[in-house]
Amino acid sequence: MAAISAQLASFKSFSSLLNGKKCSRFRCQIKSFENQHSNWSVEFLSGKESVHLIRNSSPSISMAASAAGSSVKPAKKVCLFYCSETEVLAKRIAAESDAIELRSINWRTFEDGFPNLFIPNAHGIRGQNVAFLASFSSPAVIFEQLSVIYALPKLFVSSFTLVLPFFPTGTSERMEDEGDVATAFTLARILSHIPTSRGGPTSLVTFDIHALQERFYFGDTILPCFESGIPLLKNRLQKLPDSDKISIAFPDDGAWKRFHKQLQHFPT
Repeated sequence: MAAISAQLASFKSFSSLLNGKKCSRFRCQIKSFENQHSNWSVEFLSGKESVHLIRNSSPSISMAASAAGSSVKPAKKVCLFYCSETEVLAKRIAAESDAIELRSINWRTFEDGFPNLFIPNAHGIRGQNVAFLASFSSPAVIFEQLSVIYALPKLFVSSFTLVLPFFPTGTSERMEDEGDVATAFTLARILSHIPTSRGGPTSLVTFDIHALQERFYFGDTILPCFESGIPLLKNRLQKLPDSDKISIAFPDDGAWKRFHKQLQHFPT
């Protein structure tokens, strides 16, 4: 404050030297206590001794603050639902990030064995990014999970993502004889009819699907995203003490076509 008072005193002295001239504004710089410079406008008012100091925002500082603000984005919060088989995996996933909130479902059945399902606090997920971690390990559990998968996007959520780690009908997409049923195509059509959320079509994430061309089995109302765990497998194999003695065997020609390019560092 002493430094600013000294500056104000010099401004008043300078004002008295103007002798009523029409010049009423000039620019100066005042050092801050952090030894940084700030731009100020100093204005002398006609007929008064007071001096008005107006601090101007520095373009460089504003741009730097804007850039810093844009680089730090808040983590997107995701409400993660799960089935009974993926509960342990869902908890491990949630432990990796504070942006993931676990949400449970009451998996009940009626006396006849059909599902009696309930989503607790359904109003609480409105406007949220929602994901469901599924497991189609057997035909018996597919129907109850599909019922939940169809219901979640209709609860006014911001976006919906279905994570299906294993696509179970991946090897049943070919028709070699008349009468063969392509069950992979059937399941893809069922998933393609998941209702859209506020953010648009459902995103389907699955790992190491049997053939990449199976993406064409899905309709335009779902966005299939094919991921792979092969890079994790390759890193694990390369860390083994006898990694130089490892060879890769494929069960059939289709598996070789699908994965041999990702494992080309090993003899096959």
